[in-house]
Amino acid sequence: MELIEKLNWRFATKAMNGQKVPQEKVDKILEAARLAPTSSGLQPFEIIVVTNQEIKEQIKPHAWNQPQITDCSHLLVFAAWDTYTEERINKMFDLTNDIRGFKNEGWENYRQMLLGTYPQRSAEENFTHAAKQAYISFGAAIIAAAFEEVDSTPMEGFSPEAVDEILNLKEKGLKSVLLLPIGYRDASNDWLVNLTKVRKSKEDFITEVN
Repeated sequence: MELIEKLNWRFATKAMNGQKVPQEKVDKILEAARLAPTSSGLQPFEIIVVTNQEIKEQIKPHAWNQPQITDCSHLLVFAAWDTYTEERINKMFDLTNDIRGFKNEGWENYRQMLLGTYPQRSAEENFTHAAKQAYISFGAAIIAAAFEEVDSTPMEGFSPEAVDEILNLKEKGLKSVLLLPIGYRDASNDWLVNLTKVRKSKEDFITEVN
């Protein structure tokens, strides 16, 4: 199937069967998320991959007891930086210089502009910005999962504070934003599996400005 056909195939899976996703497919999904674009290339978030069943059981009651949390193969937790710091910004700019093997004056000027802006903002504003970047990567992961014919369920319905505590994210300067269980659908118990996908028409969704 081509990409569009696979996007039509995917849906927010309501029941998973516990079958393990091959590591090769998991790696491709995570790589798609890693390669997603982010503002200034800072990648201000991380992905925590949870396969430990006991940890998933701990998270489940803090996610409206949604069964996909424990019935999935891998639970991907997208966790954003709690704020921007000089150290974090410099680390990404230094990494770029190391990989590319040279320094660019315009790039270094841009670094100084960010250093003079982001760390001075409130932690709340910085976290909100970082969380938005995580959403971009989250979307890439969902599309990659569909391409690999792996089911997924995008989740915002959970207690970030509880998940942060369970995964010790505060110590890493992270705050959970989104959950993405991936696995395989339990078609016999998923009420959504045979329902027609509903989306706005192109006419209602797209406006062309010529």
